[in-house]
Amino acid sequence: MRFSWTGLLLAPLPVPLIACAVMAPVLQGEGPVVLTFLILLIPACVISYGAMALLFLPALFLLSLVTPVTRWVACFLGFVVGAAVFVPVARLAWATGGPNSGPMTVDFPVFFAGWLTEPFMLFYPIGGLVTAALYWWLGTRRHSRATTVATNT
Repeated sequence: MRFSWTGLLLAPLPVPLIACAVMAPVLQGEGPVVLTFLILLIPACVISYGAMALLFLPALFLLSLVTPVTRWVACFLGFVVGAAVFVPVARLAWATGGPNSGPMTVDFPVFFAGWLTEPFMLFYPIGGLVTAALYWWLGTRRHSRATTVATNT
């Protein structure tokens, strides 16, 4: 699979948009929903684009050196990377979610086990899967279209 700038720019965007659209009305305080949406969208995009550029693409490259990468392998890798991204996010939430924005009063393993039961945390592995699938689709669609044009001329 070849590198795709289109995939890098567009694939990480839909999951944060959907997650923030779901969570903004739930977390809305006194302000408008749009403000809550934008406040949630910024860190969600940082996490999504950061995981894509710093974890998924290097792992995909290293994996391609060992074995041919298929759609299913790329999607599984996206699922694993999405699940792995959950750990530092949970660690950050534990470190800043306690009294006076300090560490929680419970130990991290207890906090982490509690966070694993939250349904919203499924956004991470499923988001990784969806992002990888979109990256694969955007990358192969352009390459297959170029191959079709080259063979027809």
